[in-house]
Amino acid sequence: MSKKSKRYKALLEKVDLTKQYTLSEAIALAKECATAKFDESLELHVRLGVDPRHADQQVRSTIVLPFGTGHTKKVAVLALGEKQKEAQDAGADIVGGEDLVAEIQNGRLDFDAVIATPDIMKAAGRLGKVLGPRGLMPSAKTNTVTFDVAGAVKEIKAGRVEFRVDKTAITHNAVGKASFPVENLLGNVKALLRAILKARPAAVKGAYVKSITIAATMGVGIMVDPVSAQKDAAAE
Repeated sequence: MSKKSKRYKALLEKVDLTKQYTLSEAIALAKECATAKFDESLELHVRLGVDPRHADQQVRSTIVLPFGTGHTKKVAVLALGEKQKEAQDAGADIVGGEDLVAEIQNGRLDFDAVIATPDIMKAAGRLGKVLGPRGLMPSAKTNTVTFDVAGAVKEIKAGRVEFRVDKTAITHNAVGKASFPVENLLGNVKALLRAILKARPAAVKGAYVKSITIAATMGVGIMVDPVSAQKDAAAE
């Protein structure tokens, strides 16, 4: 059995693991529990009443968080011709065509997001085995396959995040840094929850949001009342 550190034991004394908190309470408590020696991220974990094994119950989309994530992503763009200059002018960190596709195939992965124009996807399709497992494969569903490369780059730089269910029907997203004001973190969480609610598949029956947990990177999971959280998010 692994031993818990003194720091973690101290955090457990602050959190009632049997209680479901409101969003504001959970965020404030998560900030208080962010006692590591770096600026921890606050994470939102939402368990959904979907079966990810079925194509008609997939939940995947993107949203630009109103207050950003506190982390500027390094963006790679796969494009041809003038679209490469457009990407560079918009602030893309890495830009290339089939040469960049080859570099990625050979192991280059020094980026956090990938955008591709539709006319290069025949070549970029070869990157599925490399980028897919890392959640980086460009997709029209997440607006990362587009001719509007400038708009896509700017959105990602501004704090656009992708949410998608994993094999256990849970979404996992950073919603800002522990150093953010509670109000900013609350605004980001509500925006993300609204987007998740909007993405509800028509095939889902019964309760859609099963549980919500908020935690700092090195903190304790704090349970949130899913009913009140959805009402708070919808009230915006």
